[in-house]
Amino acid sequence: MPGLRKYVERALSMGMTKARIISSENVVVKNWVRIKCQYGCGGYDKRLTCPPYSPTPEYTRKMVDEYSKVLLMQIEDIPPEREMRLSRKLKSVVAKLEREIFLDGYYKAFGMTSGPCRLCRTCNTKKPCKYPYEARPAMEACGIDVYQTVRNSGLRLDVVKEEDGCCTFNALILIE
Repeated sequence: MPGLRKYVERALSMGMTKARIISSENVVVKNWVRIKCQYGCGGYDKRLTCPPYSPTPEYTRKMVDEYSKVLLMQIEDIPPEREMRLSRKLKSVVAKLEREIFLDGYYKAFGMTSGPCRLCRTCNTKKPCKYPYEARPAMEACGIDVYQTVRNSGLRLDVVKEEDGCCTFNALILIE
């Protein structure tokens, strides 16, 4: 797939601190990841991008196998007071880049972000999404082991140990 490097450059120009093209074989999908969404995240059953509405790990594993490349992106060292704003920015970048990649002929392009969607203050799970062109499921909600996937790709991702500690947001776009 020649020419994918331009998407790395584009992601960096849009504010990502790191971006790279990786093999889809680096994406790790495990059943245990989704259960951590159910027991440990306040977004469970409250957002259409989170479980039980998001794809299951089994489905995600099969879907990832239909792709050969992935654009993996990070925004690093985000202080807690900027998390909400940068989480929205990440989702916007993923939606825009997914569209650009699609328009360039990679019609199967599909993006995923990290953490619960916050495009709406309260998500109405009884109605269709108000932002279907921007909302994407959280990687974790679909069973992607983000830590191992990022580490398999040569990037760093550490557990945030303090509530006031800086964090790193990750996202990916599947490309074929």
